[in-house]
Amino acid sequence: MPEAAQTLHPEYRSYEDLLYGMAQADERIIVMTAENRAAIRGLPARLGPRFVDVGICEQTLIGAAAGLALRGRIPVVHALASFLTMRAFEFIRTDVGIPRLPVKLVGSFAGFVSEANGPTHQALEDIALMRGIPGLNVWCPADLEDMLIGLPAILRDPAPYYIRYNHLPATVAHTDFQPGRAEILSHGEDVTLLTYGTFFGECLRAAEILRAQGISAGLVNLRTLKPIDTEALVSAARNSRLLVAVEDHFKIGGLYSILAETLFERGLAVPTLSLALDNHWFKPALMAEVLEYEGFTAAKISASVLQRIHEARS
Repeated sequence: MPEAAQTLHPEYRSYEDLLYGMAQADERIIVMTAENRAAIRGLPARLGPRFVDVGICEQTLIGAAAGLALRGRIPVVHALASFLTMRAFEFIRTDVGIPRLPVKLVGSFAGFVSEANGPTHQALEDIALMRGIPGLNVWCPADLEDMLIGLPAILRDPAPYYIRYNHLPATVAHTDFQPGRAEILSHGEDVTLLTYGTFFGECLRAAEILRAQGISAGLVNLRTLKPIDTEALVSAARNSRLLVAVEDHFKIGGLYSILAETLFERGLAVPTLSLALDNHWFKPALMAEVLEYEGFTAAKISASVLQRIHEARS
């Protein structure tokens, strides 16, 4: 296992506290929302006029954020991921992406974190949309600790970012963060699990199940999907017999597409398995039930991998 990152100051054990501390240290930081305050409920009172809620108006949110960025501010905007990336897509592309303004777009309830919400509120194409905008980066932390470790670097980066907010509890002590650098938890000769965000914990346990079955299993937490850690993908392709892309996103446009593009450009032909949603939205329920029903528990991920390995060997 990799060395753990330096322990964060205990004052900053929540996203809200860390964001507030960074805003206190840098007066350019403005916190904004489209009536989505779940992670930042205490900030209006703490930040005063540097907290802006535009109401349920995602397009206005992005336009206002772009205007503030043009005046030297660093807006950190919050909205439901589905409406942020789709309803305001043209505003993100035109007002933030083209001028490459340092706006940080925090999408909440992305992927399976949406749980009991139906298709209208499920952001399963958000990464495909956001990575398609030139100059706009994409960061998907594995859990709350991973998010707290990476947030300072993201806010210092002059590039615009789309961020999948993640409040899930940590399952490992994460290493220090650098945009474009994957976190390599382990190497595997038989298989390497490639993942990000919500499914990291399940993949960690799936790798343990596979090792108990005598399978040499590696695990890579991609962290940023744009910029992607090309070398981590290439290394896994050259040293593993099977690559598995696990994600709470549609198969098209997400990690599996990124992996295919990377391998094709490098002239590498490696057996791959996509564990993603293929042509359907997930059935709404509580998270544990969604994972079980859709086949993304650690047990079901490992079973899918074992089946592919056995097929290849037979």
